[in-house]
Amino acid sequence: MNRRLRTHSRREFLQVTGLSWVIGQAGGVAVPALVFGEENSGPIDCGPPPKAAPQHRTGGESFPPLPLPVTPLRRTEKKRPPSPPALIGKMALGSVRWITRDGKRVMYRDWMTDPADVNTLLEWTNEKLGIHYRAVETDFAHFSFDPRELPALLFAGHNSFQLTDDVRAKLARYVMDGGTIIGDACCGWNDFAESFRREMELIFPGRPLRKMLPEEPVFSSYYKLGNFTYQKADGSRYDDAPCLESIDFGCRSGVIFSPADMTCGWDGHDHPRGLRLVIDLARQVGANLITYILGSYQLARFLSTTKVYYEAEAPTRDDFVFAQIMHEGDWDPDPSAVHNLLKFARDNSTLEVKFKRQNIRLTDPQAANYPLLYMTGHREFVWNNDEVAFLQRYLKAGGLLFADACCGRMSFDMGFRREIAKVFPDARLERIPLDHPIYHNLFDIQEVEYTPRVREDFGNINTPELEGISIDGRLAVIYSRFDLGNGWEQFPHPYSYGLKDDSALKIGTNVIVYAITH
Repeated sequence: MNRRLRTHSRREFLQVTGLSWVIGQAGGVAVPALVFGEENSGPIDCGPPPKAAPQHRTGGESFPPLPLPVTPLRRTEKKRPPSPPALIGKMALGSVRWITRDGKRVMYRDWMTDPADVNTLLEWTNEKLGIHYRAVETDFAHFSFDPRELPALLFAGHNSFQLTDDVRAKLARYVMDGGTIIGDACCGWNDFAESFRREMELIFPGRPLRKMLPEEPVFSSYYKLGNFTYQKADGSRYDDAPCLESIDFGCRSGVIFSPADMTCGWDGHDHPRGLRLVIDLARQVGANLITYILGSYQLARFLSTTKVYYEAEAPTRDDFVFAQIMHEGDWDPDPSAVHNLLKFARDNSTLEVKFKRQNIRLTDPQAANYPLLYMTGHREFVWNNDEVAFLQRYLKAGGLLFADACCGRMSFDMGFRREIAKVFPDARLERIPLDHPIYHNLFDIQEVEYTPRVREDFGNINTPELEGISIDGRLAVIYSRFDLGNGWEQFPHPYSYGLKDDSALKIGTNVIVYAITH
């Protein structure tokens, strides 16, 4: 990599730690030891109710009963100011119970135990961030499940809960349409945590909740966060890795869950029970969540649309087909990226490029039939011995492997460098010089434009930084640590370390031309 690249605080912090708490020898996840509170379910009061809304009065005119005076009398009447837009809906959860409070029988449901949490957070973040949003209470019977009505839903409580199949299906559609679900185990209660994980597994089969990596934008969208400070039931505190978990949909996290309490911290109180984030940190995490939701909403809506490859079933003959490698990580984070790249390549060249992407595994014998194999992702992955052996044969026989780290994530970058070293133990990725034909076969590429995050952390660079491995003078591997697929999608990705649209499309097209002509 070019030595001119320089890093600043956050990227340097992540590189120094090497993501060591996340990445095991086989790409596994090392979970920090969290001690949850008691598992007894039952009524728990965590905080006072929200403050009453202020009374607003304004002067108005009215007419008294006849006979009318010469001048109308004035009276004071209530007038409600316009409500700010609703951002988060706190979802009603838990069965109805009745308890005695101050000598009175009152109804209790688990989600009511900290009634002012998200309202207090929004009051705090509205002031800190200079925004103006509100929270509302909602339930499954009356919610439209349209993210345009409420971009985010908060599930919080102590006790176990269970959803119906109908609600599960609607929540799945809600997230796929761009909504976000936030889960919080109030007081770190394990009953709620187990129920939330179980329900998310039923709603999104095959998409498990996974530990969020410290490089993910939710940890830097407003406050730059490192380790979390936790408080245990006895009041003692300790620092450890972040506990947040997520389910990803393309380049965004559609479900975010904290098994350690945040909501009490949002409301500014703690209790001698369970496990929680300290108050200041809980509010900082909450501000990051709100910033992330606001920054990702339009991208989420864009990702909810599906591109159709209308030539997918057409005979291919000798036409170029884009083959994308399926792997154990999130192998398809940019579902419309390849579609847009192929259209751009066809519109700007004489290539007979069909709108066809073939998804393939390296264990499939058909993989050897494609001149180019493309792969991307956010997280680590591991190739087994058979996959490594196939790639060795494929690349030595003239094939080309093209890869980029989606969103510029260091986790994929570390995984790719480790795995490609298994394929070529005696070679290493080296920066492709600017006079290489890869930059000049169709488009003459001398400079490129990077996203604001690249400029923020790496300085004002403007040269392409592709790396490669050559066999007998021919590039067999082309790799970009900066994202290309987000640029191919031609839609803003606010938290991406990558190339802007035009630069990404031109580099992608040049790679296709190189694969066909070499």
